[in-house]
Formats: sequence, C-alpha cells, structure tokens
Amino acid sequence: MKIEQIYTGCLAQGAYYIESEGEVAIIDPLREVKPYLERAKNDGAKIKYILETHFHADFVSGHVTLAKETGATIVFGPNANPSFDVKIAEDAEILELGNIKIKVLHTPGHTMESTCYLLIDEKGKEHSLFSGDTLFLGDVGRPDLAQKAAHMTQEDLAGILFDSLRTKVMTLADDVTVYPAHGAGSACGKNM
Repeated sequence: MKIEQIYTGCLAQGAYYIESEGEVAIIDPLREVKPYLERAKNDGAKIKYILETHFHADFVSGHVTLAKETGATIVFGPNANPSFDVKIAEDAEILELGNIKIKVLHTPGHTMESTCYLLIDEKGKEHSLFSGDTLFLGDVGRPDLAQKAAHMTQEDLAGILFDSLRTKVMTLADDVTVYPAHGAGSACGKNM
C-alpha cells in the first residue's frame, strides 16, 4: 500500500494518490491530471476510483478529465447531485482497492454532500482518514458555504458538522492518521 500527497502550495490544497496491488484511488484531484497519470504509469497501476470529498468552491477538480482518460469511476457521497456520470456511494459503503478497503463516511456540515474516506489496511485495521474539508489540522471546515443549497442557517449547518465530527470522526482510534484537503493558507478553515 502506498499513500502520496500531491500538494499545490498556491491553493494550500492536497490531493491524494493511494495504490494497492496495482489499483489506484485519487482523492480530490486538481484540474491538471498529469501527475496522477504519471504516478500510475510509473507504478504499473490502473486508476480505479476518483473519490471526491465534496463539490469544491476553491479549485477546479480534474475528476471528469481523469475519468475520461482512465475509465475510472468518480465517486461522491450521499446528497451529491452532479450533472455528470458518477457513483453516489452510501454512508458506510465499502470500496475495494487492491487488498485494502475504503469506507465511505458521510459527514455533512461543510457541505451537505461532504464525505470522508476511511482507509482500512491489508490487516483490516483502520489506518487513515481522508477528511476533505470536514476536518483540518487545528480547525474544521466552514459551515457557511452550504447555506443557500441546504436552505439552512450557518448555525444549523454548524450543528450538523458538529454531529458529523462527534459520531463519525471522533469515534475513530487515536492512531488513525488524518489527511485533510487543505493546509495553512486555505480560506476553507477560518483559523488555519
């Protein structure tokens, strides 16, 4: 199993490349897909999944281009309503990648379709969480971005985000590594 972050400093955005037994998942790819294609080629691997944590307001995703070039399946979590062909995964659904598994955790609050992906390693151990904009290092995602689409107040969305964090994220073991979508300098977390 291999996990690589592909970080774009000007956007403070991290995409992730996960490879197991010749199969690859890309999480939150940027518009420029060449780095993902090159890594997969160098590994002799096939991109199977493109996992989106939510619809991004702060950068243009390369998911559609990457899917066209590789035949990979684009995956969004519950409540997503895209205008292109995707798999809408259910909460707690398991995706198989090589000899690892990725569990879909619906974590609404930043947006209503926000989803984290929990990597379960070869031994069946919860290994890492790809948290998108739900959880950062030292902060959480802004709940105000989904107000219009959800027809809710910022306070209502903050409550939903709180519930997502308490019931889905904070229940994970302390040794689960968190891989957020943004680092310092991002506008997605107000306090980073």
